Amino acid sequence: MQEILVQVQNLSKRFATRGQDDPILSGISFHVERGSIVSIMGHSGCGKSTLLNMLGGFIKPDQGHVLFRGEAVTRPRRTSVMLSQDYELLPWRSVLKNVELGLEELPLSTAQRRERALEYLRLVGLEASREKFPHQLSGGMQQRVALARALAIQPDLLLMDEPFAALDMFNRYRLQDELLRIQQQEKTTVIVVTHDIDEAIYLSDRVFIMREKPGRISRELPVPLPKPRDRGHSEFQQLRKLILNEFIDDRFDSSDGETL
Repeated sequence: MQEILVQVQNLSKRFATRGQDDPILSGISFHVERGSIVSIMGHSGCGKSTLLNMLGGFIKPDQGHVLFRGEAVTRPRRTSVMLSQDYELLPWRSVLKNVELGLEELPLSTAQRRERALEYLRLVGLEASREKFPHQLSGGMQQRVALARALAIQPDLLLMDEPFAALDMFNRYRLQDELLRIQQQEKTTVIVVTHDIDEAIYLSDRVFIMREKPGRISRELPVPLPKPRDRGHSEFQQLRKLILNEFIDDRFDSSDGETL
């Protein structure tokens, strides 16, 4: 039996909007096993990013708990790293120095910090670009630098919020393959928020589908296909149709029949 790394228990959150409490999330419970990849999908505004931020300790829930290895998550911790579609690279620092950034608070010597940064640049295939600056790189290369910086910290949990959404299809496919290769090598647990059904199926061991008003998990879908996966395989397409139908059925989920 695999170790449960993250456990979410009856999580709820409200935000004040125009003087009224707006329920964002309600009664969310699930767990994530160590070394697995899970995706969270749902309509825009259903609270996916809010949920991801609560998993990382950046936002506190109003009710419920997030547990990491059995301990309550009450603040951000170095064992969990967030990676978004905004690469957040410092333009005045080289590729190498950007990767070193997350290591500067660790008890490492200058030589140790440099060697670890180079190790993870090699992992994402960018060692030769270590002296370049972000503006000299393509979008896909910048995202690989951001991935190397996140992984160099050697986190137990990598939280990814639409990480490849800004990339063209070919770069997105390439980085999905890179993520799978690195995740299998590093055994990092990954939670991905995505709107891309193919991406969710291609990457994930399980897919959580959320509904809104307030946000809640309506379905958990295991993805039993062996990796690497063939996007054209009939079972892949069946899962794709199943998830797509889940979203189509959700269009009229409001009480008054209004299209969501």
